[in-house]
Order: sequence, then structure tokens, then C-alpha cells
Amino acid sequence: MTIPASRLQQIAHRFTELEARMASGTLEGAAFIQASRDYAELEPVARAARAVQDMREEIAGLEAMLADPEMKAMAEDELAAVRERLPDAEHRLALTMLPRDSADARPAMLEIRAGTGGDEAALFAADLYRMYERYAAEQGWKVEPVSMNASDIGGFKEVVANIKGTGVFARLKFESGVHRVQRVPVTESGGRIHTSAATVAVLPEPDEVDVQIEDKDLKIDVYRASGAGGQHVNTTDSAVRITHLPTGTVVTCQDGRSQHKNKEKAMQVLRVRLFEAQRDAAQGEEAEARKAMVGSGDRSERIRTYNFPQGRVTDHRIGLTLHKLEEVLAGPGLGEIIDALTAEDEAKRLAAMGE
Repeated sequence: MTIPASRLQQIAHRFTELEARMASGTLEGAAFIQASRDYAELEPVARAARAVQDMREEIAGLEAMLADPEMKAMAEDELAAVRERLPDAEHRLALTMLPRDSADARPAMLEIRAGTGGDEAALFAADLYRMYERYAAEQGWKVEPVSMNASDIGGFKEVVANIKGTGVFARLKFESGVHRVQRVPVTESGGRIHTSAATVAVLPEPDEVDVQIEDKDLKIDVYRASGAGGQHVNTTDSAVRITHLPTGTVVTCQDGRSQHKNKEKAMQVLRVRLFEAQRDAAQGEEAEARKAMVGSGDRSERIRTYNFPQGRVTDHRIGLTLHKLEEVLAGPGLGEIIDALTAEDEAKRLAAMGE
């Protein structure tokens, strides 16, 4: 993709303006924060644009040298080398110019729920949770459990966790959807392969200023936590259910022994869900465009199958099959799938930008 010279000039001019504002010392508070964000977003674009501009100027200079018989041979060699590098530089620039999801840099909330398949689905939900824990550890992110509803045999009916770090949502946003597993369940004595499923949702975590929640809009109920039995079942009313009256959104938390802690975690989940609803409403017309990429992130969309007998993982959105199931579940192999999904998304958006 060839970026017009006028666009390169606009980028350079805008970046120079931002640099001058940041250096002026006159910005304070919210204005300084916004300028800092703008600068951080534009800096890689400006750097890539400068590289393209330098190459184009170098090509122009070398082409002028072709008229000099003494310099022609050297100029031809250098000209060929620069022309060969230019398309890659222009491609990198085009990637930096793609519109970014404003939530890409944010931490994320991960929600995994057992779907069809009973106990086996709950066990698979636990496998997925461990996969994301391991991948997060590789990335240097921190996983903080928010709510865990364990099954009787050690799986999860539902698990919610915060994943803290830079760029978490950008890396994990394509994980939302239905994940299927095909294997012989540990509960199956006949050795038959079963298909079970779990749903994954990855939601960007907002700052408190992004979502305003007023006390008058909340209905808060407390009740006694329930569970599979044993020492972890509370004998006090520590479980919390919060209903956001304007939207009807309901969240519950009963993991902690403290009612205060459970309320804090429930509010955290509520804030994330309200922020996602705001994002969906704001994106509006862009929703269809997102579906045309690697997927809408809809939890009802089957996105991936983990086949244990054949040791393979298939992502159905991009037709990618890896015969390295253990590596994927261990974390490193998941990065390969995420890289492929990101590359496919970028390629389609670049094609759309060039139309």
C-alpha cells in the first residue's frame, strides 16, 4: 500500500505540534494526560512515516545520480536495495495507521463458563482457565481470581478473573466464543469420545472514571453462600447480589468470607459489564465490520476445537490447525494462535482501508 506524500506530511506536522505542546510546560491535569496519550499513539506512526519519507527521498537522490556516468553503477545497486526495502517500510507504516481499539492497552476480565457436557464441560473450563493462567505468566501479566464456582469433581461451572498488564485486551480479545473439546472423559468408563464445550468472554477493564455508577441505581442483596459442602461454605450472609436497576444487569459474588470483599468484587464485575455495553452501543455500525474480521467475539460463536485423540487444535475462523495440543494448553502454543488471529485481522483491515 502506497501512502500519499501529503499524508506523510500531515503525520509529521501533527507530531511536531504535539512535541511542542508537551515541551511547552503549559499543559496540566486532563489536558496533559490527553496530550500524553495522543503522543504515545502517534509516536510509532510518526517514526514509521519518517522511515518511509527518508527512503523515498533517498530513491529520488539516487535516481538523479543515474545521469552521472561515473556514479551510475553504484547508484543502480543502491537504488535496487532501497526499492526492495520500501514496500516493507510502507506496510509497517500502514499497520501503525490502522484504527486502534481504544481498549487494546487495557487489562481485561476473563469469564469462563461450562457449557454443554456436564462434569466434563466443567473440567474443560478448568483446563482453559489454567491455559490462560500459564499464557499470562509468560507475558508477565498478573491473574487475580474474582469469582470461582467449582464443580463437585474439581472443574469450574464458572470462573471470573482479572488479568492485569499492558495490552492484555489486545492479545486476548479474539478468545471470546465457544471452545469445544473432544476427548474421552475421565468419568466415562466405556472409552467413548465425547464433545463438550465452554464459553469464554474477554472484556476490557474500565477505569472508574469510564463508568459512573450511582448508589441510587443499585439494589444490593446479601445472602448465605452455597457450595459443594465442607469448610468453604459460609455460615454467615456474606454472598452479595448487585442489580443495576437502569439496565437490569445482575452480578453475584460469594467466594470471599467477607461481605465487603464480595461487594467490592461484584462492583468490579458490574463496572466491566456496563463498560462493555457502552462500547457495544458506541460501536453500533462498526459491529458488522468487526464480524467480518476474525469474529464478533460473540459467546455463541464456535471458534475453536481441542481434539485430544489426535492431539490437535483447530481455530475455525481462520482455518488454522496445530498438531500441538499440549503446547497450546501449556501456554506457548496459544501465543502462536493469537499471533495468527492478529495477523489475519490486520490483513483484512488493511485490505478494507485500501478499498
